[in-house]
Amino acid sequence: MPLAGPATHMVTFLSGGTGTPKLLAGARRAGALDGSTVVGNTGDDVELGGLLVCPDVDTVLFLLADVLDRENWWGIDDDSGTTHDALRTLSSAAGEEPGPRYLDDDRQTAGREIARWRRFSAVGEFMFIGDRDRAVHLARTSLLDAGHTLTEAVAWLADALEVEADVDLLPMSEDPVASIVHTPEGPVHFQEFWVAMRGDVAVEEVEFRGAETAEPTPAVLDALDDPVVVGPSNPVTSIGPMLAMDGVAGALEDTPVVVVSPFVEERVFSGPAGALMAAVGRAPSTAGVADAYPFADAFVLDAADGTTLDRPVVRTDTRMDDDRDAERVYRACEDALAEVA
Repeated sequence: MPLAGPATHMVTFLSGGTGTPKLLAGARRAGALDGSTVVGNTGDDVELGGLLVCPDVDTVLFLLADVLDRENWWGIDDDSGTTHDALRTLSSAAGEEPGPRYLDDDRQTAGREIARWRRFSAVGEFMFIGDRDRAVHLARTSLLDAGHTLTEAVAWLADALEVEADVDLLPMSEDPVASIVHTPEGPVHFQEFWVAMRGDVAVEEVEFRGAETAEPTPAVLDALDDPVVVGPSNPVTSIGPMLAMDGVAGALEDTPVVVVSPFVEERVFSGPAGALMAAVGRAPSTAGVADAYPFADAFVLDAADGTTLDRPVVRTDTRMDDDRDAERVYRACEDALAEVA
């Protein structure tokens, strides 16, 4: 089966969650996305009912294919949920309690290696997976089982979904890295923490299980030779898994890097970044973001953010309610790169 080849790199985006995908939509509106690379976080991935689900990679994939649910920034727009609803009906009829159900410990490290430490049963399916979305996961998992790499599977899906933009979408690694949130009740995968628990639980620590032996792909390291933009994604669980792998932070030291802060001083735009930053010993603020990214050469901050940093700063309104807003933020990134490139 044909698999897409690499694009010519211009700017490399590190992407996770919803912040950076919104910025990508702005770059596309600005006509500046073609030739770029997007490195997607895979620490949030889960295996659900035997299928590998890659939320952060798929958000970018669906955005580029113009099928993304732009209201939730997750899944495929106007997707049906027949299979998801049927699974929940079966589980309820069998008397099963709703909620995440991990496979047994010995099965967490059995089977395909890339899904280690994050395997959930489809019984009690706790994440909404639409029918067309599920077809993507079926195809990806089948490609992996046929011997293709995750990078190849993502490229195949981009072709199948008719992504027209000349963008190289790369998962960060072919190795398993699982974002585990430690709570007073015990460790849980990030998806259970954020989707099932809605982030409404104390966080004691965040672990990137497997990162000590995982490696970024050669394609990712090659992409990090280009100027890098880190969008307003969660520094801990969206970007942290990448930085936890050997070689990534060092590569970022050697290339121009611009970071868009997800905070306005001590106020975060959305998501659990504040609690997670505090859990890893960082101030939940723009100043804490700067500390988390010592390799950053410049920052894009909100115009209302008075934080003083020791590196160049470009200020604009960083709220991205639509693509016009996102284009404005992307233009600020270009201005910041021009200062340090």
